[in-house]
Amino acid sequence: MTVARTLGAAALLAPQLALAADVDGRQLAPLWGLPFAGLLLSIALLPLLTPRFWHHHFGKVAAAWSLAFVLPYALRFGPDAAVSAFVHALVGEYIPFVILVTALFTVAGGIHIRGNLHGSPALNTSVLAIGAVLASIMGTTGASILMIRPLIRANDNRRHKAHVMVFFIFIVSNAGGSLTPLGDPPLFLGFLQGVDFFWTVRQIGPETLFLVGWLLAIFFALDSWYYHRREELLPRDPTPDTRGIGFDGARNFWLLVAIVGLVLLSGAWKSTVAFEVAGVHVGLPGLVRDVGLVAVALLSLRITPARVHEDNQFTWGPMQEVAKLFAGIFLTIVPVIAMLRAGIDGPFGAVIAAVTRSDGSPDPAMYFWASGALSSFLDNAPTYLVFFNTAGGDARTLMTTHAATLAAISAGSVFMGANSYIGNAPNMMVKAIAEHRGVTMPGFFGYMAWSGVVLLPLFAAMTFLFFR
Repeated sequence: MTVARTLGAAALLAPQLALAADVDGRQLAPLWGLPFAGLLLSIALLPLLTPRFWHHHFGKVAAAWSLAFVLPYALRFGPDAAVSAFVHALVGEYIPFVILVTALFTVAGGIHIRGNLHGSPALNTSVLAIGAVLASIMGTTGASILMIRPLIRANDNRRHKAHVMVFFIFIVSNAGGSLTPLGDPPLFLGFLQGVDFFWTVRQIGPETLFLVGWLLAIFFALDSWYYHRREELLPRDPTPDTRGIGFDGARNFWLLVAIVGLVLLSGAWKSTVAFEVAGVHVGLPGLVRDVGLVAVALLSLRITPARVHEDNQFTWGPMQEVAKLFAGIFLTIVPVIAMLRAGIDGPFGAVIAAVTRSDGSPDPAMYFWASGALSSFLDNAPTYLVFFNTAGGDARTLMTTHAATLAAISAGSVFMGANSYIGNAPNMMVKAIAEHRGVTMPGFFGYMAWSGVVLLPLFAAMTFLFFR
């Protein structure tokens, strides 16, 4: 999940987590999506219109929109159905998601990159490039949390730095995670469905290099323009210079490896042992993974010196914001995902029909834009699964005969998570961390203005180059 797609991070955890509660989308009208739309608009507008109210009550706003779905749903389909939807969202998706993100947040927050980097255009571009590589190795969430703090510190003597954070979200929190199933939840979901581990790097490697390469070039030109403006650099650097660059809390790197291992184990380990938790099927691999992630987070807190957290200005504020907002998103998104899963017979049948050519063959360009458009605002992992099944659902066929279609679904789901703050979970987390460190970030629509100007032309070019 997907605040985002990210939303999609939940599907990284087990195959069944990509699915919403067992709701028949054919019985629902598009009006059931209003609570989800209302929550998105609240995230977009309230920080601008009433920032003080939002800062103190965003959790209550998320809870109110959740009730706006649950109570009418209970009246229409009965209390049992409402409880089932709530429990599936909570136990099946939200809790595993929060456990994973909290573990990554805790462990990465226990690593302090010592030394004062100076945020020149060359340095900033290099950090973004390194983050893009790390994103496919340790996931977009892990790479974002690890790299964002030293990048903020490197630019704390600059007057203009919001653009640095925006391009960080574009590159590290999204596009960089497209090369392996570890990078972004939709790709891991494809791996669980039978897509080869290295298929994505072979098939959308050129697309990733094109997108990341152009983004780095555009960023370097823009950052150079800002950097050479008069009075861009503050008279005094808030971060004092030190000797060399190093890592404090480096033992947490081993815990990052443990997190990756636990997630991979949960996908590769097949077990018939399962438990029923309030009607939700919980497999033994998923349970072992979640318990292991909690243990890793607690161990990180225990072995990380307090000084490291102080140097990182580590607080739980960004995690609390993501956890509260995602609670509402995971619940209100249930009917939206159900309507999409209903396919051609559901309320959103026109979306499904749009990706098919008149001769019945799949249209890769439409799959790219349809999966991308929905992944910009919905959970990108279930969106990936919806279009994966719409294209046939057989991994072998999709990797060969319809490789262009699967590549389009994969690229759209991952790349276009950068279109909004709620397109992928790390987006909102980076925004929260930056704002806690004093960076004035663009609002919801301000950020989308950036993505519209920078990303959409690149996506249009990619359509003609790779998905025709």
